[in-house]
Amino acid sequence: MKKRWIRGAALGVVAAVTVALTGCSGGGDQTSTDGASLGEGGYSGPKVEITFWNGWTGGNAPKLVPQMVDKFNSEHDNITVKNVVQEWSDIASKLPLAIQSGNGPDVAVLHGDDLGTYAAQNLLTKADNLISTLGYSAKDFPPGVFDKGNYDGAQYAVPWSVTPLGLYINTDVAAKAGITDVPTDKQGYEAALEALKTSGVQGEWVDSFVFTGTFEFESLLWQFGGELYNEDVTKATFNSEAGVQALTWMADHISKGWSPADVSQDGDINALIAGNTAYNWNGVWQTTNTAFDGVQWKAAAVPQIGTQKAVWSSSTHWVFPANKGQNTDKTTAAATFVKWMNDNAAEWASTGELPAANTVRDDPSLVANYPNLKPFIGELDYAHYETVAPGINEANALITTALSNALTGKMSPKEALDDAAKQADQILEQNQAKYGG
Repeated sequence: MKKRWIRGAALGVVAAVTVALTGCSGGGDQTSTDGASLGEGGYSGPKVEITFWNGWTGGNAPKLVPQMVDKFNSEHDNITVKNVVQEWSDIASKLPLAIQSGNGPDVAVLHGDDLGTYAAQNLLTKADNLISTLGYSAKDFPPGVFDKGNYDGAQYAVPWSVTPLGLYINTDVAAKAGITDVPTDKQGYEAALEALKTSGVQGEWVDSFVFTGTFEFESLLWQFGGELYNEDVTKATFNSEAGVQALTWMADHISKGWSPADVSQDGDINALIAGNTAYNWNGVWQTTNTAFDGVQWKAAAVPQIGTQKAVWSSSTHWVFPANKGQNTDKTTAAATFVKWMNDNAAEWASTGELPAANTVRDDPSLVANYPNLKPFIGELDYAHYETVAPGINEANALITTALSNALTGKMSPKEALDDAAKQADQILEQNQAKYGG
């Protein structure tokens, strides 16, 4: 899957991050930088070279990022950005130790569910004043995403992109079952699945993998009014009544014949492309999937199955590493780079991600150039983002385990969620001891 790194990579390197961070006391000075060298036009200090780490190795990003960096460099005589591309898993394993030794980048991109772990270990600069000097606040981004850069009362990050889930429709398959309208609620969606079943098609293949079964479950959990964890992230709550309703609805796909059992990784999206199913809950990144060439398809908002609108979304954020001996001018120059990148992010939509900056995303030219993004943009008013808490990915992984146990029939949805929540609570308790609360 083209964008599996969005969360899959983070889950895959949890152990590396945890080992690297255990016992860390941080890198450089953790006090807020005041942005003293930020003039009205950006950084106004002496010439500096800053290093930028990112993991954009796939899709259109490897071509686009160097182009954007080169353009920035050509427009700024006193700042040179060095673009360093690595696999996301390599960044997770290398970045903590690099910051401690003073050899980390001056600016980097992290996923939302990694922010708490880095911030708790004092590996990121508290950037409240710097971010304020840039003119950023929560109102400049989709609801809820700016706050994901806040940990323990300090702001550490600036949003870069958001990637909500949507409903992909193979319109040819749907039409063969006499379906022309896009289902928007539980009644309409289930009626469509029944019509497809009558025509010999299993209409939505549900899987038990992070991509995208876990994302669908989380969307449904929120739709039924539930939460993944309690407010201070000391207890798992995904096994609530809302969670059981969500997972039961997914398991019913199999028992009612709307989905085959034991769907393989990516089997859902591959079935849609092959014309073997009509619907797939998947991320905005699939809008750039070239496998759709020749397929009659469209995207829509995920249907409202529960009592309220909600949809899962991931997010990526700019951060300023607190390297040992970090140069304040370099951090301030990095902030100027971040602001420029966000202001000039329209082409980022070509990578299958939505720019987080409202000014860019709300420009009519964005949808004009990338019309498939329209339904995803419309979902941002009710999107839910990653939980920000140290070590949270270890607990998150158990949600996927619960899906596997329920969708394969090993446990009932309630048993699977209760078992996963019990284990997650133990991890959350360990995280409190390891990282502090």
